[in-house]
Amino acid sequence: MKQSQTICLGIAALIGLGSALLLAAAPPATQPADPILLPKPDADGFISLFNRKDLYGWEGLPGYWSVKDGAIDGTETKANSKQTFLVLSASKADPTRFSNFELRLNYRFTGPAGNSGIQVRSKMMIPETYRVGGYQADMDTIRPYDANIYDEGDQSGGRKIMANRGFKTTWDASSIRKEEPLPENADALKKFVNPPGQWNALAIVADGPHITTTLNNHLMVDLYDNSPSALKDGLIAIQLHMGYDMSIQVKDIRIRFLH
Repeated sequence: MKQSQTICLGIAALIGLGSALLLAAAPPATQPADPILLPKPDADGFISLFNRKDLYGWEGLPGYWSVKDGAIDGTETKANSKQTFLVLSASKADPTRFSNFELRLNYRFTGPAGNSGIQVRSKMMIPETYRVGGYQADMDTIRPYDANIYDEGDQSGGRKIMANRGFKTTWDASSIRKEEPLPENADALKKFVNPPGQWNALAIVADGPHITTTLNNHLMVDLYDNSPSALKDGLIAIQLHMGYDMSIQVKDIRIRFLH
């Protein structure tokens, strides 16, 4: 073989090798974006946290969570029930980002029994079972607790029901509680909580020590938490409560960061 032919073949081989390396380094065209990255906000500043198709961007215990009819579905039987949660991956990766925000979603129970809740400013307690604790906006099929703020897992000083529906609740720097009635009391507000099978629109606003829950356009809880046990940031998650044959569905989940 002539020297010029050898040189040409060598150059061709190098070009081919370089192209192969570039192709190997490039991600497949079908590879999804990093689930930790959130979509861009809409015109009102809200970011969608659920794509209505699958659990992309969320993580939880296998066998308990799926997507049905465009909603996240958490289902369990009493026999296999656990205190387990579906966690927003972005909040797990960067919990400090999830401190001050407005979170909106719709939820419903599909059967007559069950208890659930939306966790904000929360912590991972038991990673193996996705056990989460922290501030919880409560949800319940018999409707005495919906939109209360509960200290799930005693992660905020073991204060249990921290703020009852129908009250402005203030915890001072000594962890002493003070309550003042809201314009609509607890009995009146219960009438605005839709029963199982019907959707409820929940909004949670957390801004510094001030947290509110609004359900179906009615202010349910107005909390000022100045306690040393107050939580500043953390996970966002959906609860499946132990001890029920139940299904909870959540959809239209979106967040607007305040600052």
